[in-house]
Amino acid sequence: MKAADLPLYYNAVDILEHNLDERPDKVALYSLERSMTFRQVSEEVNQVGNALKALGVRPGEYVALACNDQPEWVTSFFGIVKIGAIAIGMNVMLAPTGYEYILKDSRARVIIIHKDYLPKLEEIDNPLTDLEHIIVIGGEGSEGTVRYESWIAGQSTHLVAENTHREDFCSLNYSSGTTGTPKGILHAHKDYPLTAQLWGVNVLGLTEADRTFALAKLFFTFGTGGNLIFPWYVGASVVLFSGSPRVAENVFEMIGRFKPTIFYNSPTGYAMALAMDDLTERFDLSSVRLCVSAGEALPAPIWHQWKDRTGLDIIDGIGSTENFHIFLSNRPGDIRPGSSGKPFEGYEVRIVDEDFNDVAPGDIGNLLVRGETAALGYLHQYDASRRAFRGEWLFTGDKYYQDEDGYFWHAGRSDDMLKVGGIWVSPMEVESALLHHEAVLECAVVSWKDGSDLVKPKAYVVLKAGHAPSDEMAEELITFCRNTIADYKRPRWVEFVERLPKTATGKIQRFKLRSAAPV
Repeated sequence: MKAADLPLYYNAVDILEHNLDERPDKVALYSLERSMTFRQVSEEVNQVGNALKALGVRPGEYVALACNDQPEWVTSFFGIVKIGAIAIGMNVMLAPTGYEYILKDSRARVIIIHKDYLPKLEEIDNPLTDLEHIIVIGGEGSEGTVRYESWIAGQSTHLVAENTHREDFCSLNYSSGTTGTPKGILHAHKDYPLTAQLWGVNVLGLTEADRTFALAKLFFTFGTGGNLIFPWYVGASVVLFSGSPRVAENVFEMIGRFKPTIFYNSPTGYAMALAMDDLTERFDLSSVRLCVSAGEALPAPIWHQWKDRTGLDIIDGIGSTENFHIFLSNRPGDIRPGSSGKPFEGYEVRIVDEDFNDVAPGDIGNLLVRGETAALGYLHQYDASRRAFRGEWLFTGDKYYQDEDGYFWHAGRSDDMLKVGGIWVSPMEVESALLHHEAVLECAVVSWKDGSDLVKPKAYVVLKAGHAPSDEMAEELITFCRNTIADYKRPRWVEFVERLPKTATGKIQRFKLRSAAPV
């Protein structure tokens, strides 16, 4: 499938609405909050779209969405898309400074936000001059906000979709860059059906009979694609979980209750599940036919342990927000545990040296990908765009090699970024948080592998005079970070040192700190 196979004027709300002809009364989504048929979802989407138009939102404008995985995220997302506006799926785990940056960078006039995250807006010191309307999901907000239910009440359940061009933008996701500054990545209406067909159908084999469930939240492209766009593209149902994926018991209770056939998780999530000795005794996994992993490389030992314990295969691959989704993948019946699999139709990949010459099989080089779902650049980041988007090729920043059988193997990052639980973490952001502690003189954060061979942040810290290294000090610094930045970004270990290795010009040599635990 190619973009040219789509109508020139195409709106991605079709991912939802094509189901109204064949299966309007089929349950489209299951959740603890409520379940909804395709018809019910469509009607509420139209109410959201009409409510946004009543606020004066026009095609091409940004609307922010900060919500848990629940029906209102979905209806808000498609309501934004249907009127031709651009949905910003915000990472709700960001600190208030992250919210501030995104809202100012996008100049969003409207935010649809769950009440649990309102305090993050209230903690922003600087005025959000562009933000005019705050719609609150899940309860009453403070003065000046509007409750979601009241906002859509009385709005018509009928709405004609904006006649968008297939190359008009419909979504904006932010991904942290090497400087720690989030990078805005825009995707077009065409990207959704393309990735749904190229990977969801052609590789994963999704059908109308499936029911998907993902721990990757909908604000991540892994979650949006795998647990919303791809299943609805084929008429399958989705299961949404608004709780924390860190509580493994709750996750597997959801599987037993809603019986998904496809389960998306990260390597860290599978490792957490395997830590439960009575996993298969306590929980019914019989509905699941296939598991999926992405976001970070899945270590082979975890794949084998999961297979031994559950009898289920895990399909692992690599994707990126820049490409919207997976472009290199294992597939059912063709799995090489520990690898990222092979290329598939719709994408070309290369492994090149620093001069962009292809390297020999077995040699490590930089991974490039070419395909029609790649973004065109980063919002308001010209230099970063030039480095990543090189003509038809996307420079992924990943180091890879290809074995003699054609499988691709991840060898690490080409910079100092960390990927923790499938989410990019900038060491500079963590270091900045540590340096705000009164006891810290200098610090450096690097990637380190835990007992399950998964990457986590480790901090090397030089203390100021008058402060002594101790286990208590290490725990204090970790807690300090947890209260300052998103919890998953906190260092898992703190090692105190007298000095950090540096170049002659004073730059920290992180590769020397990583050398004991190569990643």
